[in-house]
Amino acid sequence: MARKSKPARPTPNDLDPMIHERLRLGILSALVVQESLTFTELRELLQTTDGNLSVQARKLEEAGYVVCDKCFEDRKPRSTYRLSPAGRLALEEYLEKLSGLLPDLAQVRGRPGGSIRPGIHPVPLHS
Repeated sequence: MARKSKPARPTPNDLDPMIHERLRLGILSALVVQESLTFTELRELLQTTDGNLSVQARKLEEAGYVVCDKCFEDRKPRSTYRLSPAGRLALEEYLEKLSGLLPDLAQVRGRPGGSIRPGIHPVPLHS
């Protein structure tokens, strides 16, 4: 009888670099919660500059992770972003891999017996 092998634990190299950048992760995280957000709403929510948001949103758009709808309101351009199905799937896969990389919360909090290596004991996060 063949033995089932345990799936390999993910490594940091398995994380999608398109999502792993802080601002791009923020954009996707915001759009998974809200159906759509305008450029201004995203900029204020993520506390970033127009230039940074524009560059990172365009990268996500080119990757097919977000869709940008552009229109004019009172003669002013308005960009509205929403998560694409491919973006939702990519974020879901990213979060699954990330959770596979993270230690158990009890280890992080320094539970007795939860040290990563013998002789090394994590410092509790709260006193």
